[in-house]
Amino acid sequence: MIKPKAIDHIVLRTDRYKDLIDFYCSVIGCNVERTLPDEIGLTQLRAGSALIDIVDVKGSLGRAGGASPQPTGNNVDHFCLQIEPFDELELKNHLKNHGVEVGDFVERYGAQGMGRSLYLKDLVGNDIELRSAV
Repeated sequence: MIKPKAIDHIVLRTDRYKDLIDFYCSVIGCNVERTLPDEIGLTQLRAGSALIDIVDVKGSLGRAGGASPQPTGNNVDHFCLQIEPFDELELKNHLKNHGVEVGDFVERYGAQGMGRSLYLKDLVGNDIELRSAV
């Protein structure tokens, strides 16, 4: 029987490839782990124990997925990143300083039980939930 333990990776398709990589590295704190931009248009970012794959819709991998995601038809509802413990006000200020609109912290249920989290959008409209790792 299959017993999932954690998110392994998510894949985000975009027509703003370099901008989205920069957003996830400079604002969210991910690091580039592996890049195959010329071969298939893929950069893999390390997000703790998981990966966020950024796929250029102009690359061979991205073209296989069809048209670019649109603001009214994203190919991902949202994903949740567990992050190291944080000060709520400092985190909101950090995001706002990068021009990111953020929601309020709310107690929500997730893979590790109840915890406080907030929602934000990345620069191409994908919804992200950030919550403290237990």
